[in-house]
Amino acid sequence: MRERIVRNTCPRNCLGGCSMLSYIADNQLVKVTGDRLQKFNHGTLCAKGYAYTQFVYHPARIKFPMKQVPRGSGNWQRISWDEALETIATKMIELKTRYGSNLACCYNKDYGNRGLLHHATEGMFNSIGPHTKTLGDLCGRSGIMAIKNSIGSAFSGVPEKMAGSKLIVVWGSNPAVTNVQQMRFIHQARQSGAILVCIDPIFTQTAKKADLFIQIQPGSDALLAMGIMKLLNQNGDLDQEFIDHYTTGWKAYKTRLAQTSFAEICLHTGLSMEVLQKLYQLYTQHTPVSTLCGIGVQRNENGRQAVNAILSLVAMSGNLLAEHGGIYYFHDAACDFPRKLLNHPYPETSTSEASRTIDISRFVLSALSLEDPPLRLLWVACRNPLSQDENLHAWTALLQQMELIVTVDLFLTKTAEASDIVLPAASHFEEEDLHVSWWHHWLSLNQKAIAPYFEAKSDLQIARDLTKKLNELVPHFSNFPWEKEALDWIEEECTPEMLARYGLNSMDDLFSGPHHRVDDFNRLEAKQFQFVLDAHEQLHFVQEPNQFRILTPQSLLRIHSQFEQLDWLKIADESLVQIPAQFAAEQGLHHEDFVKLSNQHGSVVVQVKLNQHLPNNVLLATQNGLHSINQLYVQEIHPPSESSTLFNDCIVHLEKISPMDLHKNE
Repeated sequence: MRERIVRNTCPRNCLGGCSMLSYIADNQLVKVTGDRLQKFNHGTLCAKGYAYTQFVYHPARIKFPMKQVPRGSGNWQRISWDEALETIATKMIELKTRYGSNLACCYNKDYGNRGLLHHATEGMFNSIGPHTKTLGDLCGRSGIMAIKNSIGSAFSGVPEKMAGSKLIVVWGSNPAVTNVQQMRFIHQARQSGAILVCIDPIFTQTAKKADLFIQIQPGSDALLAMGIMKLLNQNGDLDQEFIDHYTTGWKAYKTRLAQTSFAEICLHTGLSMEVLQKLYQLYTQHTPVSTLCGIGVQRNENGRQAVNAILSLVAMSGNLLAEHGGIYYFHDAACDFPRKLLNHPYPETSTSEASRTIDISRFVLSALSLEDPPLRLLWVACRNPLSQDENLHAWTALLQQMELIVTVDLFLTKTAEASDIVLPAASHFEEEDLHVSWWHHWLSLNQKAIAPYFEAKSDLQIARDLTKKLNELVPHFSNFPWEKEALDWIEEECTPEMLARYGLNSMDDLFSGPHHRVDDFNRLEAKQFQFVLDAHEQLHFVQEPNQFRILTPQSLLRIHSQFEQLDWLKIADESLVQIPAQFAAEQGLHHEDFVKLSNQHGSVVVQVKLNQHLPNNVLLATQNGLHSINQLYVQEIHPPSESSTLFNDCIVHLEKISPMDLHKNE
């Protein structure tokens, strides 16, 4: 049996972006390990990574193109790729004839696969001219905009350097579960005497390992950061040299801090002055300080203010530019690349002025409101909105108005089940790609390791094939360069600027392993940091007594619905909602009793699991399971501009369900 080793990169939309070595025997994937040349994951993978051998060959993977007649019936029929592509192409052409443009065609795509070549979907739609497209991102946009408003660009430290920190503040994040590779550097720092502080509404696995756990009320993070800044300012513990030479706006910001009372801070955070004093002392007694700011911090109406305040605390305490200190949020290194597929030009013959754009964070209500023309074709790729989006009732209405729904995926997800045509997607072992991370600063190549699973195809290959079909039916309908192979696109991303940034002589250097960024990207120019005053003008705390806020943190063995098919990664009790044990005792609720969660948008009946560490106004749930909690999430079309989806602002009432009432609900 001949064995070879191929370099791959995990493409999942977590923070890792781990480099992998894939062991191939007789053209089969038999084992995966981490690549030691990438010093972030350093030869290790998470449980999901090691489960890839089951993922790739799972019998539930979609093997062939399929159509469902009628939609939602479960009556699936295998069809050929030619029939699938002709059906899609014919509908696209007919819609353009009917409406005089391609605006009735839309895609809904995110980062289920983060490889740069998965922008082939966007490139394919650009190739037919102006259409309806999504912009933004669901997860971290509020925080990214806060950082850009202060610094001018996304800014996050080198995660490996956290090992040299003396104080690590994990704020609204749970890296022991969601960023396991980062824990290596946290442990290294602690072995050298560093203090670990965890600030979170939830007593997480990371909190269990911390020297100090601060249980804060959800949505009040900005006020806690302001409280620490007030104490630093009052006691003369600022980095005045940094403030004088590298910042603007401090005078007005300092005035705003003075107007915020400690009484207000303690009231809304649920913390005492003793806790604020303790945090203040830690910031003054230990340097450098690393602050790991989680995405969950900004998934509420106060989210941008929270990240802004945490970043301002890092700056004014003298830690922003400190070696082994700084802010760790997440960044989008892909924006530095040309991203030729994402930015593929429209045909010169396009008649419409521009594409219609929809913010993906509020996609469904915006899509339903479109007229002249309304949406009629929806293409879903690299995501599963019927599992992880808000406003599922509106999604049902939107899908009903579609004349054709196409989903590209590896498994028959909830969204695929609601589609007309499902196309089998290739796994990352079955395609070439180029990868950067939201967290670390490594660039890596993903090589094709094995042949596609049955008739699966990459997004790029689907774009190439659909282009040929469109132009076969109507010459020059699409200008997508179908003849270009994956490696051609990768080479175009490796511009001289990018090669220099990652210390490469040519693209070929990536075949020998991942490369770390070598330029001084953490350097700030004079007066570049802006203290943003208006970020604290309006903080909202609207939760009433006897209401609960639902938080939906990620688990160790899932990323939303990804990996849910794998027996190796089964999660116990994923359909249970965790409720505060104290509240349960007061209401006579026990483990696995049934409760109804309801708000103005609907209700779900679920079983409960008691959690003795939860605050009395917080529930924990997953976004999976038969009774999706997402039914209760509705985000208006116009929340704060350029914001993430505000999942953590879902407020519900809780009511115990008796066995008799449960029978009635059924």
